[in-house]
Amino acid sequence: MQNRKMAPKEKVLEELVVEIKSVVKVNKGGRQRRFSATVVVGDRKGQVGLGIGKANEVPDAIKKAIQAANKNLVKIPLIDGRTIAHEATGVSGAARVIIKPASEGNGIIAGGAVRAVLELAGIRDISSKSLGSRTKLNMATATINALKKVKTPEQVAALRGKTVEEMLG
Repeated sequence: MQNRKMAPKEKVLEELVVEIKSVVKVNKGGRQRRFSATVVVGDRKGQVGLGIGKANEVPDAIKKAIQAANKNLVKIPLIDGRTIAHEATGVSGAARVIIKPASEGNGIIAGGAVRAVLELAGIRDISSKSLGSRTKLNMATATINALKKVKTPEQVAALRGKTVEEMLG
């Protein structure tokens, strides 16, 4: 047998920097300044992840955030490759995000961090409402929490012990 190395399968994930901010830690000797980056990665086919990275330089913080986001990938069931199956609410801290499916051609009705997460998840038609705190990190996390709650009609039918036809009437 030959000892061949398999080439790692390349994942084609897009990255989007949601926020870069300067954070300060006060020490005995003065203030220590670092940078915090929040990054969303996704393949536009139902996979999306969120990561945070902190470092002394901005590029290093972004690299760390991308690595963290790749570890936290979530698979989302898409209906017709464009929207979600039902309404869902996500909470993170004081931020609440409500996402609702929309008819074809409506586009993404969302702003800021919510829009970034939904775009990279591959959702093309959706409506959203942001409630409470509007911090970018919490809004992005709340959106991912809402997307985690979405189930396909098949999953709901299996949970209830019915067929999809019985469910849909």
